[in-house]
Amino acid sequence: MISIVIPTLNEEKEIGNMLNNFDESIKKREVEVIITDGKSKDKTAEIARRYTQKVLVYSGEKRQTISKGKNDGAKEALGEFLLFQDADVFIPDPSDFFKTIVACFERDKKLVGATVFLKVRPNDATIGDKIVFGAVNYLFVIMNNFLGIGAAAGEFQFVRADAFRKINGFNEKLVVAEDQDLFHRLTKIGRTKIISSLTVYHSGRRAHAIGWPRLLWKWWTNYFSLVILKRSTSKEWEPLR
Repeated sequence: MISIVIPTLNEEKEIGNMLNNFDESIKKREVEVIITDGKSKDKTAEIARRYTQKVLVYSGEKRQTISKGKNDGAKEALGEFLLFQDADVFIPDPSDFFKTIVACFERDKKLVGATVFLKVRPNDATIGDKIVFGAVNYLFVIMNNFLGIGAAAGEFQFVRADAFRKINGFNEKLVVAEDQDLFHRLTKIGRTKIISSLTVYHSGRRAHAIGWPRLLWKWWTNYFSLVILKRSTSKEWEPLR
């Protein structure tokens, strides 16, 4: 079984459509869905409970980090595989999609983490989205499949559960870049790859809200800070809805 862990915060506009896409897979017990909510002020948790009983609402005083939410969800997971994805991500034909990705892990026992191509939803995609994500996808091919560095965006990270636990999950000290850090550390115990035959779609909302120049700057400064200083430069990752 695959455990899908989705951190949320005020996602009522997206979460219903996203979870409805998994409805058949949930009924067939191919997947379980775990929502880890950071105290949303909208109907996110209410909508999520229509699809899954595993809705974990954070109760701490300080704001929950994405890393903390993902780790909390993973603790409740029963699956052999963990999928960490964002609430605005859409997976085409989930049943066939998951059969394909699991088959990759079954063929390669040293494979511990995988990601796929990312694209912005066709109706929302700008020319900038297509250029940047096209470049990022092939950069991830080089980093994972050839250099063995390990790289994946938080929109989609598929991991063996035992490998995830072996490296103690996400680093909760990181406010951002926890996704890249996870795949870096996974390469210490196995292989990561990007499966270029599979694609998932997302809203592209962050780039649309703040613009590509600013977002690219944030991505690269946080990445290099992670590699060199083992910490992120951003002190907060502002939710944009």
